[in-house]
Amino acid sequence: MQPSYNLTLSIENEPSSQDVDFVNNALRQYNLLYAPADNYQPLQIFLRSEEGTILGGLLGETYWGWLHISILWIDQSVRKQGYGRQMLQKAEQEATRRGCHAVHLDTMSFQALPFYEGLGYTIFGTLNDLPAGHKRIFLMKTLP
Repeated sequence: MQPSYNLTLSIENEPSSQDVDFVNNALRQYNLLYAPADNYQPLQIFLRSEEGTILGGLLGETYWGWLHISILWIDQSVRKQGYGRQMLQKAEQEATRRGCHAVHLDTMSFQALPFYEGLGYTIFGTLNDLPAGHKRIFLMKTLP
């Protein structure tokens, strides 16, 4: 028989970093029962002007031998000049240095699908109507 608790659920728009860390660490501890340590490391790359203004950025992380790219953004004023490709290649090189064998990311149908496909990424999944009338497309690439 399980113990009885007086539990509550709360939606918290600004939880403490300690609470978020607690949940992340609890899941990592559970995962260790079934998989090796994930070796999680954030990976961020920024494109800056001479004045330090951010004109582009790649945000992601490496874990379990994979690079996950959550955001790749280039300011409109410097698009189509090769900076996105350079950031992605730099991220892939760092991921390889960290022991990763593959990359996964997603894009919207109105964003950069041809860009990623041109760099060797292949589609492995799609969600329709996210947002309405568009698709969210999931891609991956095996690293050398």
